[in-house]
Amino acid sequence: MRRTLPALAAVVLLLAGPAAAADLAVEVDGVEPGAGRVFVALCTGSLAEEACRIGQSGPAAAPSLRFGFTEVPPGTYAVAAFQDLDGDGRLGRTGLGLPTEPYGFSNGAGRRGRPDFSAAALRLAEPGSSVRVRLTRALPAR
Repeated sequence: MRRTLPALAAVVLLLAGPAAAADLAVEVDGVEPGAGRVFVALCTGSLAEEACRIGQSGPAAAPSLRFGFTEVPPGTYAVAAFQDLDGDGRLGRTGLGLPTEPYGFSNGAGRRGRPDFSAAALRLAEPGSSVRVRLTRALPAR
């Protein structure tokens, strides 16, 4: 019996196999058409720039844009997006750190204060998942 349990456990693990990678569709709303590019990133564990490595961008051609991420390993992620109005490839900020360009996070996190990863987090485990991010401005447009 003692030898049977480890063998049975090994068979169960082999049959289960590794978790399949998933696809994620990100819909970004609130885009100011014709102004710069929209950047979207998947973040792991933090919303700090260095934790947001899987990214894409596209021209701000319409009020709503769709981005697709494929073969994303299962896990917990947050989505961060911003519209680069000045073309420098970075989210513009004031001296106090407030964003000067439209930005947004999954689950609407960060609209009323500093964004928190746990508030923006989503569990990605199944193929065909989707999330919507709405861009907003911390400061009124000039």
